[in-house]
Amino acid sequence: MLFSRRNSAREWASSILPALLVIALALPALAQPSNRLLIDWAGLTHYGSDNAELRNPKPGEDRVVFLGDEITERWGVGSAAFFPGRAYLNRGIAHQTTPQLLVRFRQDVIALKPKVVVILAGANDLASLTGPSTEGMMAENFMSMTELAKLHGIRVVLASVTPVCDCFTNQTKLRPQGKIIGLNGWIKDYAASSGSVYLNYYSALADGRNFKKELTVDGFLPNDAGYSVMAPLAEKAIAEALGKP
Repeated sequence: MLFSRRNSAREWASSILPALLVIALALPALAQPSNRLLIDWAGLTHYGSDNAELRNPKPGEDRVVFLGDEITERWGVGSAAFFPGRAYLNRGIAHQTTPQLLVRFRQDVIALKPKVVVILAGANDLASLTGPSTEGMMAENFMSMTELAKLHGIRVVLASVTPVCDCFTNQTKLRPQGKIIGLNGWIKDYAASSGSVYLNYYSALADGRNFKKELTVDGFLPNDAGYSVMAPLAEKAIAEALGKP
């Protein structure tokens, strides 16, 4: 009987060890950026520590959160500083889409108690980075974020999707220019109907339908000169939002 039990234990161990080995070998791969969606789809841990260490706004402080994707996240990486001297928080995460922003909206916006949120999103939805997305699906995400903000007394600035060009690589296939224009039309109309402020980056960065070559790194991301064009437009929109009742 004892011999039989030992044999059973050996058989069980020999059958389970290969599976454990496969799991152990796979763990490092899960830590790679391409697999992080499997672990933290919405990026809730990305700014978790920063948010935990952030104090409440001081009396009279005009705290603003910039929520978005890589266009927001990269702002300040180069020589174009991210609003020095201002109580502005960058909460951009590369490659994110509107449903991901909606999931982390409470943590990365509401909980930080800003007076204004600037939302720049939609480009990666058009590129289907997290799956197919229709204009209706994007619209519902923008509407939900706006309604959540207003419910908590946060004024909303809705930014246009920035232009793209094939100046360096083929960007228009991934993000068709006609779809960008169409989405921007909806964002502008919704901003007006919801009492939000529309921030028109597109017109300042575009030459016709194309991203001005001198303002972009790769036909999609702004360069330092591009961010320098965007900054005063954002400041103007924030001032307008702060002036709303």
